[in-house]
Amino acid sequence: MRLFAAVVPPAEALDELERVIAPHVGEVPGLRWPDRATWHITLGFFGEVPEAALPELEVRLARAVRRHHVLDLAFTGFGAFSSVRRARVFWAAVSGDPMNRLADSVKAGARRAGAGQADDKRFHPHLTLARARAETDLRPLVESLSGFSGTPWRTEAVRLVRSHTGAQVRYESLAEWALTPSRPD
Repeated sequence: MRLFAAVVPPAEALDELERVIAPHVGEVPGLRWPDRATWHITLGFFGEVPEAALPELEVRLARAVRRHHVLDLAFTGFGAFSSVRRARVFWAAVSGDPMNRLADSVKAGARRAGAGQADDKRFHPHLTLARARAETDLRPLVESLSGFSGTPWRTEAVRLVRSHTGAQVRYESLAEWALTPSRPD
């Protein structure tokens, strides 16, 4: 099974993001815009995980998620990997409460559970909006969207997701764990 852990923003935050990018969808040749149903913020990609490892993975991820509090986040601007000038991925930036420790905990739990392909890339919180097969100059697109700052939202859970690849990518949520409620101020 091809698995990853993710945060899925609330519908209102995704609605706002969709309204902002809608005038630009189809504007850049070669840029493919996946269906909104696939939008998420990846905390850790685990690759192919044997089904036998799933119970231990769920236990480890539940433990890792419980160690972290709910997060107050917002979409704040846009960018691209590997760079705006030579992009293959166009994304919305996520800011607010730091997500790095949560991502590190999730990836460590996955490694301990035997998810051998758990990635060790430096975590950069973002939501992928479009992809290109060839390097594409996205400076005009990113510049046209500069100044965007979305309405803050709260994330209260982390999901374990199975990716079904093929002509139409589909995601299936296998489990979800609540983050610890915030401490009163």
